[in-house]
Amino acid sequence: MVEKKTVKTEKEFEIKDVTICDATQQMLEKARRDGVETAFDRAANMKACPIGAESACCKHCAMGPCRLSSKDPYGKVGVCGATIDTIQARNFARMVATGAAAHTDHGMAMVDLFREVVNGHITEYRIKDVGKLEAVAQSIGIATENRSVKEIATDLYKELERTYTQVEGEIPFAKRVPEKTLETWRKLDIVPRGAMREIMELMHRTHIGVDQHYENITKQSSRTALADGWGGSMVATEISDILFGTPTPVAVDVNMGVLKEDHVNVIIHGHEPNMFESMLVSVNEPTLVQAAKEAGAQGINLVGMCCSGAEMMSRHGVPHAGNFMSTEAILVTGAVDVMCVDIQCIKQGLVSVADCYGTPLITTNTRAHIEGATHIEFNDHDPQKCTDEVVIKAINRFKNRSMAIEIPNIRNTGIHGFSHEYINYMLGGSFRGSYTPLNENIINGRIRGVAGVVGCTNPRIKQDWAHVELVKELIKNDVLVLQTGCSQISLAKEGLCTPEASYLAGPGLREVCETVGMPPVLGMGSCVDNSRILIAASEMVRVGGLGTSIADLPAVGAAPEWMSEKAISIGQYFVASGVFTVFGVTFPIVKETKFHKLLFEGLEQQGLGKWGFSADPYEMAKMMIAHIDKKRKALGIDKARERVLMDMSDRREIEAA
Repeated sequence: MVEKKTVKTEKEFEIKDVTICDATQQMLEKARRDGVETAFDRAANMKACPIGAESACCKHCAMGPCRLSSKDPYGKVGVCGATIDTIQARNFARMVATGAAAHTDHGMAMVDLFREVVNGHITEYRIKDVGKLEAVAQSIGIATENRSVKEIATDLYKELERTYTQVEGEIPFAKRVPEKTLETWRKLDIVPRGAMREIMELMHRTHIGVDQHYENITKQSSRTALADGWGGSMVATEISDILFGTPTPVAVDVNMGVLKEDHVNVIIHGHEPNMFESMLVSVNEPTLVQAAKEAGAQGINLVGMCCSGAEMMSRHGVPHAGNFMSTEAILVTGAVDVMCVDIQCIKQGLVSVADCYGTPLITTNTRAHIEGATHIEFNDHDPQKCTDEVVIKAINRFKNRSMAIEIPNIRNTGIHGFSHEYINYMLGGSFRGSYTPLNENIINGRIRGVAGVVGCTNPRIKQDWAHVELVKELIKNDVLVLQTGCSQISLAKEGLCTPEASYLAGPGLREVCETVGMPPVLGMGSCVDNSRILIAASEMVRVGGLGTSIADLPAVGAAPEWMSEKAISIGQYFVASGVFTVFGVTFPIVKETKFHKLLFEGLEQQGLGKWGFSADPYEMAKMMIAHIDKKRKALGIDKARERVLMDMSDRREIEAA
């Protein structure tokens, strides 16, 4: 039996009010019976700081912390004289810097791995997708004809290293940005030079007594965020594809029912694919499989959670157990024999929950230890040393299970793995791969526009609800939805990632989905894979007929349940790329201030995108659809019309109304 632990609960919430996920509800009921606390309990009993939530607090020096009033934002200033706009811009900038640093560090780790593989110092991994290698190299001007794989790969890693270390010039993937968009960036002086320089400079600017103009701080926030989206994140995605394979659609089971009581259950949770790739080898190692059977198991069951789970689900069809807000709840099943984590979105509270059920929680990354967890260092030069040891611990735990197991019998099958390359093939075929059918169906009105709905789950809002309701509204109105990260899992659990879900779409989108055989919701991978959406947007511009910059596209973005600083960086790089981006739950800003006006109006006037906010998914959908309609009108495609055959020159001649 689970040893009862005292939960200091001042307020007991209705479980059905905090999540629409049936499996998570079932496990929260069990956690309550077992006396186990989760993030849902802590959120119910810890009121969010209202001053911090509105970014009216400055704690960047020891003269403070200084608290300003959101009700009278210009009534006073900080001790140093900082205005509400300076304080908000600094706080926002530091969120961008931290979020960009997270993705950039991940991307740089992938470059390090790629370099070692190319130079033969790591032999456990290899280049699996030579076609992707050549395509990425060509996209940034590296010659590939009559050259060996090693020659191309060597030039590529050296070029991509500039993404991080360069101090002047433009990052390599700036070459992928539509010409008109890049022209706007150059005019505004926000083209990233190198990620390390941008993050360093942004942090310097937010120090006491340095940059004290909200517009100038925001300019550097944009440049830093772009170094994430078109730099760190994009590099991480592209190298992962080159080394481990570019995703293609695969049917995958999602939800807690993927656990198997008669198997050793190994859960991998985090963000870096190399550890998960090595674990895939370890769980299939014959000696370890035999050891599991000798311990009484039928085999070893590998399952993913959060973003590395989404990446492996898309790339290899590995089952996925749930998103961020279900990571504690799944331990309550008692069936998890080990949870192995690396970086990002790992709750420290997992330690106490895992301890309650005798589940080893193992950290593997040198950047991310957790007090109370077991650390087994993962080394790319000898990866199986770590992953084999993790599996051995899981087998030992299975052998010594001592409590009742309760696994929700809920599994949802969906289709995942819609990379940019596959979408190109899916729409145009092997020999005529092209986004032309997508653009044509946007022009003729069958597809109203495109929305990227991404991001986390947050206990300050009912889990999964905003994602699901927003997407239902969008597809009902003929908006094609692209998904990444925890949002993708929210939709998969509701059955929206299957071709059969097209019955929920509007008549135009439904016709396209049924013709192509695709879902109305396309799952693209983990949160760094938002870069796939940027590439897709660029390709829509290149194909023609929908304007000359990303800002012209009838395209929008949203993170209905965001919670991390990475999300703010992602949002800012979409806005700086030209996309109207709406966040839910909360937003760190005081309304009716100059900084608020800059983010929600001023950036768009500069030729970029703009921010939006609503905690209501239905209102969010209205805002996004209205923006799509505005862009359609500007392109002169707002009126329904019969299909006509047009060539490329015809499409490029479509002018704004």
